[in-house]
Amino acid sequence: MKTLEFKLPSASAAEQARTALRALTAFSRRRTPVVRLRPEGAREETSVSVPLEAFDLFMAILAQMANGNAVTIVPLHAELTTQQVADLLNVSRPYVIELLEAGKIPSRKVGTHRRVRAEDVLAYRQREEERRKAVLAELTAEAEKHGLGY
Repeated sequence: MKTLEFKLPSASAAEQARTALRALTAFSRRRTPVVRLRPEGAREETSVSVPLEAFDLFMAILAQMANGNAVTIVPLHAELTTQQVADLLNVSRPYVIELLEAGKIPSRKVGTHRRVRAEDVLAYRQREEERRKAVLAELTAEAEKHGLGY
């Protein structure tokens, strides 16, 4: 994997995703969705049983595309470059280097290059989100305590 590519869907692709999402929503309630596919240009349909986890992921991808968001799939065990980590966290590459050197995200070196497991990046992002929520709750409680009306 060279780079994480973020390509926004076109307006027509977003509309197609919305239409597909509406049509497939009924399938999401089934235990093992059976999807009938007819590849473009094919004469016959094919029925396929899809694992629920894969179907849920597909529905999430369609929902993001329908909202005009870029989607990329990265295996948890994948190793990312510092630039890919920066893109994923929406921060600068030098800031990522600081995080790695401070030991906030585990990494390893391959020659002179750093590699970071996607799983470790996502765990860091989750920890930071939880920390931000705790700080916000603390600030809200403090504001209420002083009657600031927030």
